[in-house]
Amino acid sequence: MFNRMRGAAAPWSGEAAGPEEAGLSQVSILDQDHFLRMLYLEQKRTERSQRRFVLMLLESENLLANRGSGEALEQILLAMSQSTRETDITGWYKRGSIIGFIFTEIGSADGKTVANALLTKVTNALSQTLSIDLINQIRLSFHVYPEDWSDNGKGNPSGTVLHPDSAQDGARKKGPLLVKRLLDIAGSVTGLVLLSPVMLAIAVAVKLTSRGPVLFRQNRVGQHGKRFTFLKFRSMYTGNNHAIHKEFVTRFIAGDAPAGAGEAGQTVYKLQKDPRLTPVGGFLRKTSLDELPQFFNVLMGEMSLVGPRPPVPYEVDRYAVWHRRRLLAVKPGITGLWQVTGRSKVTFDEMVRLDLKYARTWSLGLDLRILLRTPRAVLIGDGAY
Repeated sequence: MFNRMRGAAAPWSGEAAGPEEAGLSQVSILDQDHFLRMLYLEQKRTERSQRRFVLMLLESENLLANRGSGEALEQILLAMSQSTRETDITGWYKRGSIIGFIFTEIGSADGKTVANALLTKVTNALSQTLSIDLINQIRLSFHVYPEDWSDNGKGNPSGTVLHPDSAQDGARKKGPLLVKRLLDIAGSVTGLVLLSPVMLAIAVAVKLTSRGPVLFRQNRVGQHGKRFTFLKFRSMYTGNNHAIHKEFVTRFIAGDAPAGAGEAGQTVYKLQKDPRLTPVGGFLRKTSLDELPQFFNVLMGEMSLVGPRPPVPYEVDRYAVWHRRRLLAVKPGITGLWQVTGRSKVTFDEMVRLDLKYARTWSLGLDLRILLRTPRAVLIGDGAY
């Protein structure tokens, strides 16, 4: 057997093997659905154990497609049997063109170091079994989970590779997602036009009551870790120290933030009596009017009307592995399930679970229900501090 694999396996049968190849005919490889399921389960294991794994993709449509290439496939699997362990997982990542290999529990070494070591090991194994012509038709790529999200702001290129379920879900919902984008454009344009007098009045109030620009621009993390410039009406004094917020965020994400008392004795998880806020800023925060410039972010396609709130980079640095899933499936939004079901009255883990629930159950109908509930949440200021 090429490998002992967890989960159901689908035996691969190629051309009839000669006597010297009799052992290879017993090679087993997980089918695509089972392999992707194992990839998902391995991610969940990593989220619990913090032990990373590497997904290696071996791609060659010429060699792996079902066109009488059985001998080449068996040679590849034989070579890879020298580079994998019984605990590793092998299967079709994409039937007929890409084989996936999950190297489980790789330890605490740097991801790039491990990937380079595996590249050397796999290349040596392939070169001992395959001809140069066959090797030149193979493309290898390595993806470490959890990903080392780039600081260059361009996002996480491995996001859709390590999370093919998100990509497949997006493909299935291509039509509804197009409608969602059209609604975002229509809604943001309508909002900017109808609320332009309100926005002008806010701009004047901000400018007259404190020194500094009208708009507050901040680097935020969007879908797949891609950064963008997030817009709000400035609600804080310029030149303030963000250390107080960083400390609160660190404790909030860790579940150690002190819970304060809101109106009617409600428990809230929010930095209250923030000394950085201007007199006008406190009102803008309470009424969420400081969020109105984000219609421009929606119009640019960086955000949606409905979705998870985009975090600042230092928040993401404090995330546990499973927290990052909230940034994968959908674009960040102005309002969302969290905003209309509690806001600052829920813990960080509860907020993330609400975001994941939204991504998992998303539909145009859900977006419309959240949009209809948003005005009430804004007017009564429920959970806003």
